[in-house]
Amino acid sequence: MDQEFMAKVKMEVVDKSTAPARSVIAMQLKDVAVSFHGRTAVRDCTFDIAKNRVTSLIGPSGSGKTTLLRALNRLHDLTPGAKVAGQILLDGVDIYRGDLTVTELRTRVGMVFQRPNPFPTMSIYDNAISGLRFNGVKKKSILDEAAESSLRSAALWDSVESRLKVAASNLSGGEQQRLCIARALAMDPEVILMDEPTSALDPIATLRIEELMTSLKQRVTVVIVTHNMQQAARISDDCAFLLMGEDRAGELIEFDTTEKIFNNPIDPRTLDYTLGRFG
Repeated sequence: MDQEFMAKVKMEVVDKSTAPARSVIAMQLKDVAVSFHGRTAVRDCTFDIAKNRVTSLIGPSGSGKTTLLRALNRLHDLTPGAKVAGQILLDGVDIYRGDLTVTELRTRVGMVFQRPNPFPTMSIYDNAISGLRFNGVKKKSILDEAAESSLRSAALWDSVESRLKVAASNLSGGEQQRLCIARALAMDPEVILMDEPTSALDPIATLRIEELMTSLKQRVTVVIVTHNMQQAARISDDCAFLLMGEDRAGELIEFDTTEKIFNNPIDPRTLDYTLGRFG
């Protein structure tokens, strides 16, 4: 069973030998730890997120993947008792201790959540440009251009062009998730964080989102949390494997290219996890 699964995964891990050299870094994590009311949830996370690549955070439930992802654009700021230690650098600037405001950070580092969350009573058009309006953009020509551009980038324009004023709630689940991606893209971010963006979708919608993520890396850096090992193998260039320790804190076990993580990891626990032996 293990060998059969591994054979499938190996077929799906794209050969990255012709990929651009990993010399340009979008974000850097240095000894990052996240705690809540003094209890550590994630610790000792140090790795670089390369620009224009897809980085997957993998690991069993409770290992801290989503906790770490949310720290990358300060979504823990309003959580009582939450504390982020270490450094998270965006183009060399510490997002917690530098001059970057939270508003600017979340413009540059967008977020797509596990379940599609468009504003249901707002139109497709208004959803797509809601972030721009929030930031004070009022010129219609700019909003129109941003709406079309972002919807095209999210592979949604062709199906919604004639019904932009229809409420977002009329879209299918997969279309709603692509609308959420378009909403983030309209802000022209450098990085998009995705927390299990296909977990609530059917296989066809999942495939479309995966294809979209693969094409998006030409424009933005993508960081995704996923429990699906075959999905991680298919779409990501790099993987960070997290595992819960004896003290219940999630820690980084290994970070490398996806090909290395799935085919020749350093830590035997990584191989056991990717083969489905636990988790």
